[in-house]
Amino acid sequence: MGMAASAGGGNHSHTTWKHIVIIVSTVLLFSAPSVCAQCRILRCNSDFVAATLESGVIGGGNKEGVNTGYCSALRSYAHCTQRTARACRGDLAYHSAVQGIEDLLIQYRCPKAGPTAQPRLLTKAPLSGDGCFYEKGFLQREGRAPEYLHCGVFGDPHIRTFNEEFQTCAVQGAWPLIDNQYLYIQATSSPTRGSSYTTILTEVTVIFQNWRECAEQQVYQAKLGNVPLAFVDGSVTGGDRRGHQSLRIHSHDPGRHAEIWATHIGTMIIVRQVGQSLSLSVRSPRAIVESYTPEQDLQLCVWGCPVSQRLEMLPAHPFGPAYTHCSSLFPMKDVYFQACLFDVQVTGDVNSSASAVAALEDAHAMISDPKRVHLVTDGTGNDSPSLLVVLGFSVLTETLRRSVLGSA
Repeated sequence: MGMAASAGGGNHSHTTWKHIVIIVSTVLLFSAPSVCAQCRILRCNSDFVAATLESGVIGGGNKEGVNTGYCSALRSYAHCTQRTARACRGDLAYHSAVQGIEDLLIQYRCPKAGPTAQPRLLTKAPLSGDGCFYEKGFLQREGRAPEYLHCGVFGDPHIRTFNEEFQTCAVQGAWPLIDNQYLYIQATSSPTRGSSYTTILTEVTVIFQNWRECAEQQVYQAKLGNVPLAFVDGSVTGGDRRGHQSLRIHSHDPGRHAEIWATHIGTMIIVRQVGQSLSLSVRSPRAIVESYTPEQDLQLCVWGCPVSQRLEMLPAHPFGPAYTHCSSLFPMKDVYFQACLFDVQVTGDVNSSASAVAALEDAHAMISDPKRVHLVTDGTGNDSPSLLVVLGFSVLTETLRRSVLGSA
């Protein structure tokens, strides 16, 4: 386009930027309920918007007409889409983003190789007297209590994600449930005895990351048959500061139950053995849950299990023994009722319903709003986009193309 185009491109660049912000924002609004569980494109979109806002006005950034910060953001956006390519195959929002990135790299003459935008990090305010009390610090800064999210993993296993989705998974081996700057939780699933189709949790590992003077790295590990009342180093507390422990473990049923409090990140974790499987329940503030980088994109508590590993709920006869038994325990027919039906039908053992009972008990303890405890879904696990989303993305794709072509 030459120097003239660069010199006169301020208003046009601003217009193009406005188009992109509108497009990405609309994608987020249209697709949030249906896409985020399968595909990480929404995270890529939001990181790109944040990085671009930090880089300033796009286009015409230096003598060569290349905005270094904007090109770094585009390259980071491209890398993010590459990491999630496998999960996003067939997703219209993903393919629209990939095509848009290619067009913008060409338009702003950005080399495909080069530095990328730094990942967003959770802001760390200087520590005060209550610096290791997450809830108190948040209340002082924001004037309100933090928003807490809940994840439960239990039974076959079933997962109630932080995003209020419910899935039954066939995953085997070790999988990360949570992976962020402060906390890493990994669960190991093994086939149930006599079956290669269904799995149960047999091991849970929790790693609290080192965080300033509030807590040093600490590891907790539970295995089937051993839910210890201590961290792996034998301690039951950690992070001593001014007579306060940031980490504490206690139990109502030693050997089968452990409750871990991490006050410096406002998080509570419950590990149980129910019958012949482990279960996990977590309550954590939204800001902690979302403090991950694009590389930490495999988290079952955030995104759910991979689509290929999800199991459909089994049909149940309304007058069958499993239905009758689970109805007596869960009259609201929520996700815990669905989990009970699945486990009882698969195992043929009515005692397997105990895991869903315990998970519901933990949900009551961790979710402050009673209306949110009894999550109700259609039980199909179908996350395919609706017709409205498909049409919306078609319009957005055309708008993006016109915006890019008009700026060429």
